[in-house]
Amino acid sequence: MLAAVWSVVVLIVSGLALTALFRQEAISRFDQDLFDVADGLYAGSTVDDQGEVDAPPLTDSRATRAYSGKYWQISEPGPDGKLHAAQRSRSLWDSELKGPEGGLAQLQAHPGQPVYYDTVGPAKEPLRAAAMLARLQGRQAPVVFMAAEDRTPYETDSRRFSLETAAGLVILGVGLVLVVLVQVRIGLQPLFELRSEVADVRTGKAERVSGAYPSELQPLAEELNALVAHDQEVVERQRTHVGNLAHALKTPLSVMLAESERQGGPLAELVGHQAQLMRQQVDHHLRRARAAARTQGSRERTPLEPVMDELAVTLERIFSDKAVEIDWRCPEDLVFPGERQDLLEIVGNLIENACKYGRGRVRAIAAPAGPERMTVTVEDNGAGLSETERAQVLKRGARLDETAPGSGLGLSIVDELARAYDGAVSLSSSPLGGLKVSVELPRA
Repeated sequence: MLAAVWSVVVLIVSGLALTALFRQEAISRFDQDLFDVADGLYAGSTVDDQGEVDAPPLTDSRATRAYSGKYWQISEPGPDGKLHAAQRSRSLWDSELKGPEGGLAQLQAHPGQPVYYDTVGPAKEPLRAAAMLARLQGRQAPVVFMAAEDRTPYETDSRRFSLETAAGLVILGVGLVLVVLVQVRIGLQPLFELRSEVADVRTGKAERVSGAYPSELQPLAEELNALVAHDQEVVERQRTHVGNLAHALKTPLSVMLAESERQGGPLAELVGHQAQLMRQQVDHHLRRARAAARTQGSRERTPLEPVMDELAVTLERIFSDKAVEIDWRCPEDLVFPGERQDLLEIVGNLIENACKYGRGRVRAIAAPAGPERMTVTVEDNGAGLSETERAQVLKRGARLDETAPGSGLGLSIVDELARAYDGAVSLSSSPLGGLKVSVELPRA
């Protein structure tokens, strides 16, 4: 892009410079012709016995036709300091040429040298004129020799040259810009391909960068593959550590719970209760750690429709005593860029809560929310929640209904899993009369 801008700037400057040079050259040639006429008048003029100036015969026929645009004049300075015509061409008829703006003083400052200026002719046409003050032999007072010509033709040529130059440079500039863009596009095509492959790796469509690239880019592709392999290795180590930690903690907790149940008594009940809370906290944090590890390194893609179908069938059987009916809808092309287990926990917790706290009617709808996002909305016809309760229910371990079984981690797990995948959970009132939970997730 910088090369294209620079080319356009150079062409504009070149066009202005060429136009200025052409105009200057045209003016110089025009002035030279005027000087030749004035100098010819000076060289051929004589002074008669009475001191009057006699003009030489000139061969240019245009000077003999009235208002032809070709004029000459021999002037004498008057007592008032102004120039008065002594001899003039027939083309002037009864008019006189005007002197330069500086008048006689300007001519006297450059005796024998032509002074060029623009003026107006007898037919109101624009003229270019030359005036030269000189002295003739046999005459005391100086004489001014003047020549003028219509400058319209030279201005027309200048304008035509400017337009033709501008048109040519515009065509050249467009061509240069197109060539630069094509060159950049072709030259950077390997980079575009590399970007596409990296995007495929990020979204799980590919495991590694596998394209063949020029020698300048091949090291970058190899380093990217090495980075992906290192990232996967780190994630696997994290998963191993998480599993080891889960095993190391759950076994002592299970022993404590079993021993508290066997011993009985107030102390055993206290130990059992605290051990149960510790197990819940361990499960919560381990689940969160596993989700974070999976979102960083997972290349899986999970279709949403089969998951929702499986959950609806399973939960209708589980809550058959409440005659729960789950109305679910999901497009076939919705795909979650993560592990199936995470998607089951997110959607499963939402539908299970709706079945648990609703009055038999549950509606679950999944829909795209853009090219890279989707939403899953679950509603029920239960009692619903107030605004205060909605803010509280997302807290870890919060249970508004102590009569229902559970640990109070359902919506908290959904919220934290959604956040791990750069998503969000929102609660509102449902048109069915109960709670409406919407979770926004990435879309593959």
